[in-house]
Amino acid sequence: MSTEAAVPSSPPPRSGSSSEDIIDTTPLLSPGSQSDPNINSPTNRRSIRRQSLRDAARFLRRASGRRMMREPSMLVRETAAEHVEERQSDWAYSKPVVILDIIWNLAFVAAGVAVLVLSTEERANMPLRLWIVGYGLQCLLHMGCVCVEYRRRRRRRVGFGTVASGGGNDGSSISGSRGDSGDYVTLAQLQDDGTSSIAKHLESANTMFSFIWWIIGFYWVSAGGQALAQDSPQLYWLCIIYLGFDVFFVVFCVALACVIGIAVCCCLPCIIAILYAVADQQEGASKEDIDQLVKFKFRRASDNEKLAVGDQETPGGIMTECGTDSPIEHVLSQEDAECCICLSSYDDGVELRELPCGHHFHCTCVDKWLHINATCPLCKYNILKSSRQDREEV
Repeated sequence: MSTEAAVPSSPPPRSGSSSEDIIDTTPLLSPGSQSDPNINSPTNRRSIRRQSLRDAARFLRRASGRRMMREPSMLVRETAAEHVEERQSDWAYSKPVVILDIIWNLAFVAAGVAVLVLSTEERANMPLRLWIVGYGLQCLLHMGCVCVEYRRRRRRRVGFGTVASGGGNDGSSISGSRGDSGDYVTLAQLQDDGTSSIAKHLESANTMFSFIWWIIGFYWVSAGGQALAQDSPQLYWLCIIYLGFDVFFVVFCVALACVIGIAVCCCLPCIIAILYAVADQQEGASKEDIDQLVKFKFRRASDNEKLAVGDQETPGGIMTECGTDSPIEHVLSQEDAECCICLSSYDDGVELRELPCGHHFHCTCVDKWLHINATCPLCKYNILKSSRQDREEV
């Protein structure tokens, strides 16, 4: 009896199976990792490591691709999160917020000075006075850094406004100045950037030191116990208030960040509507720029059209250009026939907006986005460049 007969033959593959149905049981191993005699060489080890990472990423993408949002939708939400972060930074250094921040920290410093003066007779078994002085110095340093950053942002805003308003003297439009004003940097702006860099480093160091200082204060208050509350009640309760406010502020910031993150992922149109409603000045495209973009009307593919394609990819619908005698039509697949902003499939008869980069969205979704940010949510293409080129050609 031959040895070949003892080896069972592998069953033939099923006729209806596809490559997606076959799951590699060893996705982290490269195909040639067991048969290559030079596997232990440094070059092969590096190539195998890169290949194994690619295989792992491909395996995870296959395993979780249907459970997660599509990749374009994730790109749109990443762009929206970046814009929200920029807008949040602008709001953090707006005049009302800066004034409120300064008043808040001044109140803490004033309370610390008052308690230190009134508690001269108290004898604490822990150096709480030192901790209160350090806390007050942190507040003063924070106020200084905030004022420097606020002045820098205000000067830059005024400088850009001057460049934009002066662009009409040489025949250039305001939109052109808005797109190119960032290419010119004055000496004052360079000085402001240097001062701002120092202020940011100080603010980062102050934040790290405040975290360590909070831990030290918490340890001193906890180690002092009831003796601090009896021997030095004013110092004790002021430290408790400082520690409690810091915890409340951190929890509030973390909760707000979580709410914004969930809203960006699950309800992006609401975030865009809020940003559109509170926009005090137009930083994106104007209504004229948006109206120049091509508008399409979507039509669902009929059953006869789906049967006509045969084994090809099933079409989801057809985009037909509006307002022209010879309309352009684009056939969309079933996967592409949805808006990456609201994650809704295109309904029959809905109006779509196609950007110069070729990406398309609901008109109601993308028009508000372009009003606050004149770039494509997917590829970040600036539509003002295209509109400006069209005006120059005309």
